[in-house]
Amino acid sequence: MSIPFPVRIQAAVVRAAYALPQGLRRAFAGKAEVRDGQTLALDAQVILKFQRMSKATMVMPGGVGPSRDEMEYARYLVGGRTIASVAVRDVGIPQEQGELAARLYTPGGVGKGSGLLVYVHGGGWVVGSLESHDHVARFLAERGRVRVLSVGYRLAPEHVFPAGLEDVQAALDYAFAKAVDLGADPERIAIGGDSAGGNLAAVTVQQAVRRGGPVPVFQLLLYPVTDLSTKRDSHRHFAETYFLTSDNMDWFADRYAPEPVDRTDPRISPLLAEDLAGLPPTYLSTAGFDPLRDEGEAYAQALREAGVDVYLSRQSDLIHGYANYIGVGHRFEEATAEAAEALRKAVGA
Repeated sequence: MSIPFPVRIQAAVVRAAYALPQGLRRAFAGKAEVRDGQTLALDAQVILKFQRMSKATMVMPGGVGPSRDEMEYARYLVGGRTIASVAVRDVGIPQEQGELAARLYTPGGVGKGSGLLVYVHGGGWVVGSLESHDHVARFLAERGRVRVLSVGYRLAPEHVFPAGLEDVQAALDYAFAKAVDLGADPERIAIGGDSAGGNLAAVTVQQAVRRGGPVPVFQLLLYPVTDLSTKRDSHRHFAETYFLTSDNMDWFADRYAPEPVDRTDPRISPLLAEDLAGLPPTYLSTAGFDPLRDEGEAYAQALREAGVDVYLSRQSDLIHGYANYIGVGHRFEEATAEAAEALRKAVGA
């Protein structure tokens, strides 16, 4: 995708704003925002100010196409410089529906037999791609000292539930079967994802346990969707204003799991699974200013009650999707680096 000239200009303006002294950034962003006992980070306020000025939202007027374009262009605005020390190659994963596109990231200095993270990008099952999350995959590979296999699963509404889930399951099976060919240790395979990708990763792990096949040794869930059957208090507290809105989530759900799909199905709402025993150690993060906060934390609690080793990290001053903003300010990178460090400790070099 070529970068439109206006996007280049916007990127330069955003970078210039974050280079300003803190006092000027505060003047630009406005008074500190406090909600539900939490104070929004200045870095988050600045990017939200730009998004409001440009009328950028997760769901753009015009629907699916413009919304996908918006996410693709966003990486040029907030993704930061490409981490060139991470080698990248395309991987084709065979399956019945045709070859599944994936991308293998190998950080410099990491040799054969490394850990491997199967990574599933976010975007409400409708937007997002290997490209939109390229900077996230590079960051996790470099900071986590692991290989990362990023999965380009089929998107809704062209491919509704369970198409995307089937693709992620195929990718995990491929990772185990071809670990040595990918340069990885089959005993050190993890899975993870952000938002809707975290949902698909969580469900895939549950399915792996139920099938009795190989199970990842670790899961990394960033602000995951865990229950599409109901809305908790965080949907009310953060229904609008903070980029991802409650209405956005309705729009995404209607395209991924349209009626008459039962959204209490644990393959859609992993929080509702009857038995969570046997799942691997988990790092789960939530964002304080996020409609999905409470369901993510409910999933962490359910895992704990099932005997799973869980580290729950609420980034109370950040917004949904913070891993995509690692190229601006410092707070987004700091939060994402924490997740990468958890990954490194679990399966990294």
